[in-house]
Amino acid sequence: MLPFVSGMYTGLDLAAESTKTGLAGVSVTASGKFRVESVSVGVHDAAVVEAAGTATKVGVDVPVGWPGPFVELITAHTSGSAHTPPSSDKQWRRQFVYRATDLWAQENFGLRPLSVSADLIAHPALRWVALEAQLRERAIPCARDGSEKICEVYPAGALQQWSIPHRGYKGTSEKAREQRSTIMAALEKKLHLQWGGCAQLLRENDDALDAVIAALVAAHVHTGHAYGPPEHLHKEAQQEGWLWLPAGDVDKQ
Repeated sequence: MLPFVSGMYTGLDLAAESTKTGLAGVSVTASGKFRVESVSVGVHDAAVVEAAGTATKVGVDVPVGWPGPFVELITAHTSGSAHTPPSSDKQWRRQFVYRATDLWAQENFGLRPLSVSADLIAHPALRWVALEAQLRERAIPCARDGSEKICEVYPAGALQQWSIPHRGYKGTSEKAREQRSTIMAALEKKLHLQWGGCAQLLRENDDALDAVIAALVAAHVHTGHAYGPPEHLHKEAQQEGWLWLPAGDVDKQ
């Protein structure tokens, strides 16, 4: 079992609307064990800001920025100064669709994060813009590269890193519930996670489970057991965000 810094870690599974937003608090005890302290679904902005203010680290499951080239393209298009490209094909569009961290996760781990520029994930990302502003007003540091209080996470990617099933657990079907139970059993075994009376909600609701996973990743980030931006991508990470992934299967460390 890896050593973790004791504290309270918050996980946020952010949706565009409060009804689908999950928020979880996971503690690390002095003995290094994880315990779920709270989980809720249907979370408004005020509750997120309050939880972030007291957390040791916050893992947020939402893109916290847009690709730099995409921002530049839209700015140029708005002012009528966009240059004619040699081609408008898929390869040209790719630089505007994916952030540096998305491409890095794809190239190094085979993950395919949704595009904040071209997929529906843009809706919760817009909500994050409002939340980040509220956090900054409260003097809660929000560096997008994850070096301060907030770090961007990817629950399905984290499960893959831990060699835990990471597909088929979303939704309300019986099969999805069974997959969530499988995931929970693996988390309990690998991370010595105690559910704190929240197990039933986590089996029933994937937003709640993603919030708990986000909190677990936040603990990995805070303790140094996660992949941060490499030196050559620091600038992009500060603007676009960085998708932190835990550093491999805990059974093998």
